[in-house]
Amino acid sequence: METSSQTQSSSNRDIHDESLKPKEQRKSLSILLELVKFVQPYRGRVLAALVALVFTASLTLSVGHGVRILIDEGFSQQSTTELANAIQFILVVTVLISVGTFFRFYLVSSVGERVSADIRLAVFNHVITLHPSYFETNGSGEIMSRLTTDTTLLQSIIGSSFSMAMRSALMCVGAIIMLFATNIKLTLIVLASVPFVLVPILIYGRRVRALSRKSQDSMADVGSYAGEAIEHIKTVQSYSHEQQEKASFADEVEKAFEIGRQRVKQRAILISGVIVIVFSAIAGMLWVGGSDVINGVMSAGDLGAFVFYAIMVASSLATISEVMGELQRAAGATERLVELLHVDSHIVAPSQNAASTQSLSAEVKFDDVTFCYPSRPDQAAITQLQLKAEEGKVLALVGPSGAGKTTLFELLQRFYDPQSGKVTLGGVDIRQFEPGELRQQMALVPQQPALFSHDVFHNIRYGNPEATDEQVIEAAKKAHAHAFIQNLPDGYSSFLGERGVRLSGGQRQRIAIARAILKDPKILLLDEATSALDSESEYHVQLALEELMRGRTTLIIAHRLSTIQHADQIAVFDQGQLVDIGDHSSLMQSSELYQRLVELQFKHMKG
Repeated sequence: METSSQTQSSSNRDIHDESLKPKEQRKSLSILLELVKFVQPYRGRVLAALVALVFTASLTLSVGHGVRILIDEGFSQQSTTELANAIQFILVVTVLISVGTFFRFYLVSSVGERVSADIRLAVFNHVITLHPSYFETNGSGEIMSRLTTDTTLLQSIIGSSFSMAMRSALMCVGAIIMLFATNIKLTLIVLASVPFVLVPILIYGRRVRALSRKSQDSMADVGSYAGEAIEHIKTVQSYSHEQQEKASFADEVEKAFEIGRQRVKQRAILISGVIVIVFSAIAGMLWVGGSDVINGVMSAGDLGAFVFYAIMVASSLATISEVMGELQRAAGATERLVELLHVDSHIVAPSQNAASTQSLSAEVKFDDVTFCYPSRPDQAAITQLQLKAEEGKVLALVGPSGAGKTTLFELLQRFYDPQSGKVTLGGVDIRQFEPGELRQQMALVPQQPALFSHDVFHNIRYGNPEATDEQVIEAAKKAHAHAFIQNLPDGYSSFLGERGVRLSGGQRQRIAIARAILKDPKILLLDEATSALDSESEYHVQLALEELMRGRTTLIIAHRLSTIQHADQIAVFDQGQLVDIGDHSSLMQSSELYQRLVELQFKHMKG
């Protein structure tokens, strides 16, 4: 097996690691408590928002008193003075409510923005440290959906819906208290309808939550599919598959729409049902209350105030029922994010007394190593390997595709741990080092170099973030990249496009080599480092690599004879096993597989 990425295919959109599946559908919103630790650092702002919330709710409830004065003192007594006083009272209260609402909305919304950003950062910081095998079975589209769509949803809900829910709950409780203070009999009529409101909220709330989770997952599938098609756009167009991709994407979008439609339908049923029940209760209350006013049992002002508080209870319950749907969506989004945060990396640093790589020799050894990729546990990529790369020497790895050569690089960088045996650096098991410190001793130039959507300076400086511009340029010169970089529109400041699409394969390769040169490692890992170069470029880069390899331990995966001949030792692999080792001359005598590889290469070169 050459690379773990070879295990990927378009079917990855449908494959999920157990860690990304819901452990069980929780039946409550308790998952939202996971957000508390992200809100805690801003409890001062939250407390201020709560004060503003209580302030505005109290003032809103006092409007009922203004309504009572308006009716009993102004209308009933035909007094313009009392009417003016009532209107003035209502206007003053309204202004104060608007001021309090400004602070409440601003504080809560800013906390929502901040918490969303913190969650997004925490998830990214955690995901970027996970073991590579995690990404074999969890597509990048799914993870990106959680980082973007889910956190944006939480931002909206924390900053808006949650605030509305708290305000409505507080208003509802306060209005019910005022109802009791105004007329107990009518209040009992209103409260009798509450169970009929809560039951549909609980029943349909669960359905909305389940559909919200499915909706978020379906949107992740849509994003993943689109991202894959765009990433491989040249392949799609070269095979004239535009129509097939359009049709397949339309199917994904339609699935997401159908789930979204079902979710909206459940919410609509919930909201409309609550409205019918609540206003039916108010109608019954008005009949009883109106009869009491006609019979002189209560004043018209008391009935007006009571109707005001009853409407507040009704609108608060309607708002809560609507917001519950949003909170159910938030619960689904939170669940997906928390699942990511709770994934444990399989590659961990030693818990204590980590070894240091500073004074160790750069000798690499594979000691009886057997390894299977997690995605293919029954198929060994490496079997009982005994191999040593001596310090300062060049070890070439050759063999047919899938022989396990690149797997050695991944084990050496500790992207994976072997199932048995050990990999050592300077005689010390690499599991005794901090992974970051271990990898700092190595520089990899892969077969297909990874470039970032940034300029040339950034891509080369990736090897050493502290390097000066002069050091970057010097590394580019050693990699024979300086000339073509200068010819770019903005030289070293030229933007390279996504994955370096604006450069040729050979140019990308030389940028990657310059990056490795700048890192100045003890160990060089060259994975077909000259495979993308034409003959002239290969000649120049070989000169640069020979200079770079001097005094360093170098492992090279190569097919080209020009790379193989200068190696101190050549290890021949086949089907995950070391079948022979020696220099070029000895292997030409002892290894049939090596002879065949060389013969095929000579034919290729002559052709």
